[in-house]
This record gives sequence, structure tokens and C-alpha cells, in this order.
Amino acid sequence: MPLIATCVSLSACAVLGRPPGPRPQPSPVARAQNTHELAAPHPRQTVSRPGAATPEQAVLRFATAYINWTADTVAGDMNELASASIGQARSALQLAAAQTAGDYELKRGGIANSGTVEAVAALPSSRNQYVVVTRESTTASADAAYQGLRAAWHVAIATVVSVPGRGWVLSGWQPQS
Repeated sequence: MPLIATCVSLSACAVLGRPPGPRPQPSPVARAQNTHELAAPHPRQTVSRPGAATPEQAVLRFATAYINWTADTVAGDMNELASASIGQARSALQLAAAQTAGDYELKRGGIANSGTVEAVAALPSSRNQYVVVTRESTTASADAAYQGLRAAWHVAIATVVSVPGRGWVLSGWQPQS
């Protein structure tokens, strides 16, 4: 009998238009099974130096430092850029710094890269993303493999974020070519 009374009571609530009680939130495991992603807490990241006054300045500053390096400075340059960035940009630069720090061929060949940032433009379809166009030359002081190479055009997508009290910094860097 109590079961019938409960069913009648629930049916009456539905008929009378009363909203059902709140639905329980799915567990993190259930969410992960549906989205194939498991959310992890984001550690609070700080930047080592002040950011830029505008998003465009942040992108220009970053890109200029990113494309100008020598075999002797590249690991340190990437570490410095990592400490001035957050998120994906920081992770990518930390990885680049670790990979170049022990790169024997890079140092043996005396490889260097230099270039100019030719354009920075807001990506119309995405907020806080910019298209960056650079023109770069790679040389080697102790390896003929780079001799006679012409400067090449490169494109990257930069994502910026405003860090309270610090200004604009890069949070994403995705070279496209």
C-alpha cells in the first residue's frame, strides 16, 4: 500500500505541474565516460615579469623573442618565455626548453634563427586569439646544411589572457607552418 500511495503522490505532483526535485550531478567518472576527458584542477600560475598593456603588444613581444635565438641561448630563451606565459604556451615552451637543452646537433652545428614579426592580427572568429606572421632565417656557423637557405614565412596562432595586476600574457602558442 505505501508504494501505491507514493506512486499516486508522485503522479499528482507531475499532473499539478510541480517541478521534480533537483537532479543529481553526474559523477566525475560518468562525465569522463561521456566526454572522454577527466577534468583536472588547474594550478594557479603566475608570470615572472609584467605582461603587456595590450594583447597585440603581448603577442609581438612573445613572437619576437620566440623566433630570435642561437644554439647557445635557445634553451634559456624558451625557459624565460615559459616563465612569462601560462597554460598551454608555458607547457609547450617548457618542453621546447628541455628538448633543446641537450640537443648535441643543434650546438655542434652552431644553429641560429633570426627573424621579424611581419603581422599580428586579431582572429575574427575567436576571442583573444591572434594570427602571427613571421619571416625567419635559419643559419649554421659550423654546418653547411643551412647554407643558402632563403628566409621563410611562418604562421602561428597566439592566444592571450589578461592576468590581474600583470597585464596581457600568452596562454597559447600554436605554430601552423
